[in-house]
Amino acid sequence: MAEFRQNFVILLSVYIIANQMKTVLLTAMMLMASAASAQENLQRGAIASEVKKEFTTVKELPITSVKNQYRSGTCWAYATLGYFESEILRKTGKTYNLCEMFVVNKDYMDCATHYVRMHGYSQISEGGSCDDVLEVIRQHGICPEDAMPAPGSLTGDSLANFKVFFPELERRISSIVQKDAKAPLPNWQDSVLAVIERYVGHCPESFVFEGKTYTPTSFAKSLDLDFDDYVSLTSFTHHPFNRWFVIEAPYKWRLKPSYNIPIEQLMEVLDKALDAGYTVAWGGDVSGDFTRTGLALLPDSVQPTQQLRQQQWDDWQFTYDHVMLIYGKAVDETGKPYYMVKNSWGKSGHYNGIWYMSRDYIALNTTYLFLNRHALSGELQKKTKLTH
Repeated sequence: MAEFRQNFVILLSVYIIANQMKTVLLTAMMLMASAASAQENLQRGAIASEVKKEFTTVKELPITSVKNQYRSGTCWAYATLGYFESEILRKTGKTYNLCEMFVVNKDYMDCATHYVRMHGYSQISEGGSCDDVLEVIRQHGICPEDAMPAPGSLTGDSLANFKVFFPELERRISSIVQKDAKAPLPNWQDSVLAVIERYVGHCPESFVFEGKTYTPTSFAKSLDLDFDDYVSLTSFTHHPFNRWFVIEAPYKWRLKPSYNIPIEQLMEVLDKALDAGYTVAWGGDVSGDFTRTGLALLPDSVQPTQQLRQQQWDDWQFTYDHVMLIYGKAVDETGKPYYMVKNSWGKSGHYNGIWYMSRDYIALNTTYLFLNRHALSGELQKKTKLTH
């Protein structure tokens, strides 16, 4: 009996060890398969990002040259000024190069002022939105590019580089509102402005352009644009449709509202605006299927629905992290529709700074569209003309 028990224990041990080895082997095989699959996906992704698709232009509106925001979070300034430059082209045929660093100077000072008025309960942000540029021009005016130091020139760089500048500015602004203080630090505006001007330059009080002397305000008036004509549209279900609301995004500290409509209607607005000759500034997400070579498209298995937009927004899979200018339509070799988009990363990628973004990608990843109210239908013009 003792011998039987001993043999049984030995057999049981062998069985357990064999099953453990089988489990280890299966686990190893699964890990190897997973690694191979991941590597294959990486290779597919790398190949996909390197593919240069061929496009046929369907509609192309005039725009100004591609700029380079370089190492600065100022896509909002470059894209929106590029948008207003295209608006001037549409209305007058004249080409302007408006100054991004003027907008940066004034907007960062406005951001600091908002932070102090909110007693520190506000965002200090390098990023921004189209509404920031619109409000800067309304309140402070604008100047041409050569009326201020070239981006990066004050720090010995060839383009805008905020790697040192913005952390220093953020520290300065956040120090204004001290814990348990009864008031902000005295003369804080001077200390903040000193940091801004050290890196991006002093905004001119007057300048000469084409032989005529202007102030920033008089220059803005000379551009022949009505800055009350511009509106922001969005599409989310956590607020009612056909109402205004402030999009809850970190870079939209200015708290300007957008008009909320269903995504199908928003895409119709985009198409009709382009068809009527109006470019559109686009704010949205480029953290997903957005290549560095000039393409943005969704996998074939992804269908951009209103529900999916909301789900990805609420889960932070889709955010607001970039602004660009939509100026045309195109189709690829298979007839799939795309939009032609001017980026602000210099003449990079396969298309010299132009991105081709599929219609599905735009439908899923758009946070807002910023455009001229006159590009909207008569009914939507009336709705967005209401006080908001």
